[in-house]
Amino acid sequence: MRPFQPRLIALLVASCAASMPAGAATKASATSTAKPTVAEAQRFIAESERDLDRLGLDAGRAEWVAENFITLDTETMTAQANEQYLGLSGAVALKAGRYKDLKLPADDARKLMLLRQNLVLSDGADRAAYARLAASMTGAYGKAKYCPPAAAGAAKPECLPLGALEKILATSHDPARLKDAWLGWHAQSPAYKADYAKYVEVSNKGARAMGFADTGALWRSRYDMAPDAFAADMERLWQQVRPLYEALHTYTRYKLRQTYGPAVVPASGPIPAHLLGNMWAQSWDNLYPLLKPANDAKGEDLTALLEERKTTAVEMTRYAEGFYASLGMRKLPETFWERSLLTKPRDRDVVCHASAWDLDGKDDVRVKMCITPTAEDFRTIHHELGHLYYDLAYSTQPPLFKNGANDGFHEAIGDTVALSITPAYLKKVGLMKTEPDPSQDIGPLLYTALQKVAFMPFAYMVDKWRWQVYGGQVKPADYDKAWWALKEQYQGVSRPAPLAADGFDAGAKFHVASDTPYARYFLAHVLQFQFHRALCREAGDTGPLNRCSIYANKKAGAKFQQMLEMGTSKPWPEALKAVTGEERLDATAMLEYFAPLKAWLDTQNKQLAVTDAQLK
Repeated sequence: MRPFQPRLIALLVASCAASMPAGAATKASATSTAKPTVAEAQRFIAESERDLDRLGLDAGRAEWVAENFITLDTETMTAQANEQYLGLSGAVALKAGRYKDLKLPADDARKLMLLRQNLVLSDGADRAAYARLAASMTGAYGKAKYCPPAAAGAAKPECLPLGALEKILATSHDPARLKDAWLGWHAQSPAYKADYAKYVEVSNKGARAMGFADTGALWRSRYDMAPDAFAADMERLWQQVRPLYEALHTYTRYKLRQTYGPAVVPASGPIPAHLLGNMWAQSWDNLYPLLKPANDAKGEDLTALLEERKTTAVEMTRYAEGFYASLGMRKLPETFWERSLLTKPRDRDVVCHASAWDLDGKDDVRVKMCITPTAEDFRTIHHELGHLYYDLAYSTQPPLFKNGANDGFHEAIGDTVALSITPAYLKKVGLMKTEPDPSQDIGPLLYTALQKVAFMPFAYMVDKWRWQVYGGQVKPADYDKAWWALKEQYQGVSRPAPLAADGFDAGAKFHVASDTPYARYFLAHVLQFQFHRALCREAGDTGPLNRCSIYANKKAGAKFQQMLEMGTSKPWPEALKAVTGEERLDATAMLEYFAPLKAWLDTQNKQLAVTDAQLK
């Protein structure tokens, strides 16, 4: 993933803007009564682009240091950079409105559009409140712990952070313990509900200053289409995926009823959220031991092979670099190996969440990740390098075009490559000796679907809820009511207990507390399969999509690279067309990839319906 930078950076970098120095900001905010000219607009764009780029890079470096050396001082320096960034970029966005009606050359018009897609808080008190609320919510989330009550006569148990609670959700099969862990974490977020409601007010104020109805409309405007058209496209894509998800949901319910009994899992309606192996029910792969096919064949275990070979973090990363190089892409710069953090230091705490960084807009690209020799980390490092190869590919673009075609593209690049981490690929690089028979594909497909297909409705409803909140349709008193209405409608998941008074269950998700837009992850899941299908076709692979790997195929690599080099210089449909020949997002590639699984699920569900009817 891209680093989870504080929201001030995330909001603004998402639209490819940075900021300008104080003097320039003051000058830019001056009101001119003269009619604007094309030449004046082009000077403004060039100066803003230069100054915004410099401040954005400075802020990125501050964030890198803060995540690698966690101290009060580094956190303070980052917060200060963020507040400055917000104020100065807002001044640029405000000034950019002066030129919006001019007929400019295409590149300049696009840059001006990007400059205007920023939150503007011209009032100093609002900027300070925005920064304070942002820091307060993110800090509260990071420090939150559930302290279970002591049993009668027993010592007070240890307080549990999110990681420990997630482990319980992932591994326990005790419904009471699962429910206690789930409720314990969700009881923490009401502490910052009032801050979130105030934050929404301030954020909307900034969005409206730029002519958007609210912050949700501003977010949706970043996809080269009208906000309402983007919302409709998200719904269209969900409807494409829905039959596959419902088959997976039905199968999961039957298997959970076999495990926990009909008293815990209802025969119809939503499944209780605490039983799905994940704190937010966003991925269900932890349930695989309960859901796996009866004849699940034990193939070679990649984690065991990596551990047996004592594969180092650098070697894991070299495998990933080798994949991209096999497509005809460049080797990573030597500075990557000198400056990245690939293992957890012994002398200090760092943010171990895997992230990819571009710190100079040229070739100072890095990864920050505490790599262990597991199959999961093997895939993750392939994903992270996808961000960096995108950064390197568009490094020759002007600063405002140094970003993904849209925010979903950046997440999709590495995931596209990860879909090619097949047994055939692992055999070619010497990590596996055998390639399983196609009859053994259902288990791996089911596992992948529990990660990716189960994720789709969650990824959709998070921002659908926020659009309603920012749009004023949902007031603070109804936050939970609206959240669970959407979870039941799209995920088919229910709260394990009645709604809590003044609850804030949405805030139990980091991306809500940090105000990180979530539609990007939904789009990335559609895009990765659409890219995979197109690149497999380019490579001449005519077999099942789930067995295709584009490893070492230069033709597919050239097609991929062509799109990566575009950055955000063109509307994203043009970037999509460069790889796929299609201008519209299409989830049928995901359906094609999982077609063997869908047929298997349909058969299983018919059989399980008969067995389930006998449960008392």
